[in-house]
Amino acid sequence: MTATPEKDQIRIFDTTLRDGEQSPGASMTLEEKLQIAEILDDMGVDIIEAGFPIASNGDFEAVSEIAKRSKNSVIAGLARAIHADIDRCGEAVKHAEKGRIHTFVSTSPIHLKFQMNKTEEEVMEIITDTVTRSRNLIEDVEWSAMDATRTPIDYLCRCVEAAIKCGATTINLPDTVGYATPDEYKAMFEQIRERVPDSDKAIFSVHCHDDLGLAVANSLAGVAGGARQIECTINGLGERAGNASLEEIVMAVRTRGDILPYTTQIDPKFLVRASKMVAGASGFAVQYNKAIVGKNAFAHESGIHQDGMLKNAETYEIMRPEDVGVKATSLVMGKHSGRHAFRDKLRELGFELGDNALQDAFRRFKDLADRKKHVYDEDIEALVEDEINILGESTKVIALTVIAGTGGPQKAILTMDVNGQHITKEATGDGPVDATFNAIKAIVPHEATLSLYQVHAVTEGTDAQAEVSVRLEADGRIATGKGADTDTLVASARAYVSAVNKLALRQQTGNPGALAAV
Repeated sequence: MTATPEKDQIRIFDTTLRDGEQSPGASMTLEEKLQIAEILDDMGVDIIEAGFPIASNGDFEAVSEIAKRSKNSVIAGLARAIHADIDRCGEAVKHAEKGRIHTFVSTSPIHLKFQMNKTEEEVMEIITDTVTRSRNLIEDVEWSAMDATRTPIDYLCRCVEAAIKCGATTINLPDTVGYATPDEYKAMFEQIRERVPDSDKAIFSVHCHDDLGLAVANSLAGVAGGARQIECTINGLGERAGNASLEEIVMAVRTRGDILPYTTQIDPKFLVRASKMVAGASGFAVQYNKAIVGKNAFAHESGIHQDGMLKNAETYEIMRPEDVGVKATSLVMGKHSGRHAFRDKLRELGFELGDNALQDAFRRFKDLADRKKHVYDEDIEALVEDEINILGESTKVIALTVIAGTGGPQKAILTMDVNGQHITKEATGDGPVDATFNAIKAIVPHEATLSLYQVHAVTEGTDAQAEVSVRLEADGRIATGKGADTDTLVASARAYVSAVNKLALRQQTGNPGALAAV
């Protein structure tokens, strides 16, 4: 009998909280980041890139707090090739059981000429200096060659050799602008590993952007070329067209083990839960036909497909829904359900709330159960995610009354809590939503413009909860907020206020998205 070959372990490096948050409008609160980091840690992510500590006090606090709370994952922070960045990053990750400094510098001719105004030799000196400084602070150092796929191979070899000599334990060769094809990317890793002395002393990593829709394919090609770490994000969130999608990579490796002789330590049952959490925190809804976690990923409408599914699910499904955490909707919760049953349901759905948050969520659940005939799992998820979204916000919606109809004018009377003070204003507008947003502006004056207003129903039926996404832009900064309620106007007000809060936070701390795009 032929022995089954041992599969190589692939490290999963999740950068949702760093590169993912750099998506315009995807800024997250501290509470949201802590929730996401917790589920990433629980699901088996090897390395969590928790943020960019030098970007702002908020980012530093997030990385530090995640580092303190992490149970299993290595916690990494990003740092430019600047002493202040590296020192700040080292300070943030030192609280982790296992910490990492991830530092980077551009290597491609176009970046050196137009972005850095440096020569190749000057960049070599920067690599030597900053990797050495990082290694003096911490043992686990990752070095990245920004725009590696547009860097001449001879020079890239020299840079990688210098980084390894100075103590880098992980070498990341990113496809920063999503330019490479799979064959090219695989060949680059093969050449680097063959030509660079002591290349076996470092783990090689892939980091691919999806500008040509090849991020996942390129990531797997890089692994075939010898890389053993994949950098990715939940839902493929990230700069421009996004990053390689964690859930797609994990399930590709799991499903096609016949030609992908690798394994990860990710528990896939967390994938849908993590996807929903990130979508809620970032305000970036998952497209219905998104692989693995999209609403239609396991839906079948074609008669031929339905017939095949009834006879044998494997005719049209290569994965089981339950493998990724999808299960049939249950209707066991209602207005007579108690707090204990509610807590158990939250645990089943992947939420673990503190006593105060549980009390608030339970109160909203009871209010929802009084208004809805059936309370679905999706309703509870939307309710709790909305509760998480508003935790720590200085401005909240308290009460809203809207007068609308064909007679006009539409009017909104709104009461809000602003830093503990209740303020009531009324405003008119071109429709009830416009009137509501004008009332918010009257209480919290701002000059932001509305660039997105999106509504979708959480479940079916006329009593379904509405989930609203709002995107605001001001002074080159973008913030997205989400809100959920059976009343679409209340959900709209919550989403708008959430975006206002996030925009105010970004204006106070600056925009970390402008600092790096590895």
